[in-house]
Amino acid sequence: MYGLFALSASARAGVQIATKFSHAPVAYLLSALAGVVYILATVTLANGSPTARRIAVVSCSVELAGVLAVGTWSLVARATFPDATVWSGYGSGYGYVPLVLPVFGLLWLRRWSRRARTQRTVEHSERDMAR
Repeated sequence: MYGLFALSASARAGVQIATKFSHAPVAYLLSALAGVVYILATVTLANGSPTARRIAVVSCSVELAGVLAVGTWSLVARATFPDATVWSGYGSGYGYVPLVLPVFGLLWLRRWSRRARTQRTVEHSERDMAR
């Protein structure tokens, strides 16, 4: 899902910035930021190393904060958003998936982290028993 959003947000922002940047610069730059965050989340979630997981937690957290901030901003200052962004209206243009995706990403990372800790504990216990 993150890969799809990385592609769609980046492509949309690229076209909007290249063809009509002056129409809604804030909206288009925020779409580009969303694309970068989705790319980072995609790469780090796929990597799976401990460092990648930490970066994924940060990127999913930034994504959630961005959706909430931009979603609220787009409702309060509608003139700033003459065109929609991925995160405007809390992701309403994308079926609110941008609002729930970082929550699921963070829950997945939490589960993944617990599983890794449990596995390390089991490995340590087995080594202790072998001694």
